[in-house]
Amino acid sequence: MGTVFSFAIVTGTLAEAAVRAAIASACGILHRCDAVFSTWDGTSPVSRFRRGEATLSQMPPEFHQVIEECRAAKRASDGWFDPWAMPGGFDPTGLVKGWATERALGVLRDTGVPGALINGGGDVAAFGSPANGQQWRVGIRHPWRPDALAGIVETSAAVATSGCYERGPHLIDPRTGQAASCAASATVTGPSLTLADALATGVAVGGDEALPAVSRLAGYAAYLIRADGSETSTGGIEFVR
Repeated sequence: MGTVFSFAIVTGTLAEAAVRAAIASACGILHRCDAVFSTWDGTSPVSRFRRGEATLSQMPPEFHQVIEECRAAKRASDGWFDPWAMPGGFDPTGLVKGWATERALGVLRDTGVPGALINGGGDVAAFGSPANGQQWRVGIRHPWRPDALAGIVETSAAVATSGCYERGPHLIDPRTGQAASCAASATVTGPSLTLADALATGVAVGGDEALPAVSRLAGYAAYLIRADGSETSTGGIEFVR
């Protein structure tokens, strides 16, 4: 996936050794997901599948899980997220980072950590509280000013942001097959980072046309910065004043 991950852990009464073991297990999940889904590694299962060197039946269990998540996200986004429309064949990159981050967070939750946040290259999954019943706060990077924030949101679950300000025009409009340029930045919040990640990709591609799909989903909300710098949202995002 080529992503830098960072952790914030609320340890509570857990022993340091237990916390370290939980983080190691979570990192193991992330390394496994990278090994399966990296499109940069020509020997990974997803790369072999894209080249037609391996069939779906030969893919590991994680691949089948992600395929189902991608199908659901394509429907939920009205087709604005479509990993089957990517150049070179099926590419779940727009969802799998959020999926992997969410799985790693689940490991921390299952081991008894009372609260944690994982930042996977700007896609954030969290549970619990950082302190005194507060919600986690996540900054949204300004698309043209790397030293500034476009806003700060509060979350108890997931925040995903997509755009072209770091990697250039890599997002593809599935309806044209061409590079998309509808959004400078798209942020989606909701209960699942897997779906929020895919929806943020869809909104970054479709701009205003993709927002109704997010509005229809219970618990999800979107914030869009258009290419001309104007902003809009579906409502429902808790911005910190």
